[in-house]
Amino acid sequence: MDYSLIGKIQKAKQYAEEPERVTFVSFKVEFKGDNDTYIVTLSPEGWQCSSSGFRRYGISPQIMAMERMFSPMLKREPLHYADGQNVVSDVEKASRYAKEPHRVRFLAFEADFKGDHDTYHITYEDGRWHCNNPYFLSHGICSHTMAMERMLDGMVKPVSLQHNIPEAEES
Repeated sequence: MDYSLIGKIQKAKQYAEEPERVTFVSFKVEFKGDNDTYIVTLSPEGWQCSSSGFRRYGISPQIMAMERMFSPMLKREPLHYADGQNVVSDVEKASRYAKEPHRVRFLAFEADFKGDHDTYHITYEDGRWHCNNPYFLSHGICSHTMAMERMLDGMVKPVSLQHNIPEAEES
């Protein structure tokens, strides 16, 4: 038994209670709305959403919900309401969506995670995790990826040692 992994699991539980340690650099999610499924992205340049509301107003209930759900991890000001936008309806929908995390599926993300001793860069794409933490590089899992999995419960594929084996060990 790898007793160091037990310590990593305990640390992950602690970290998962502290979402302010995380800063999303970018992400791409599939968001299931009431009538359609949308792609919502965040990049250093800003938000994008495949909804017609976003194309018209530059904001959407899907983005507003993501801002509520992940506010401590975004480290940016929320988008402003737009002239002509049905604010009451969109705010109500966003509030409801924010309480329904099953609507969100992360396709990819990049995030910086402030650990106790250093800041690590985590990426996730198509169910594959990567972290520049030395423990992750040797074991394919670490407290930071496990904490992210807990914070994004049901919105990401779980960290799997089978899919995250470092390339040097795959051959």
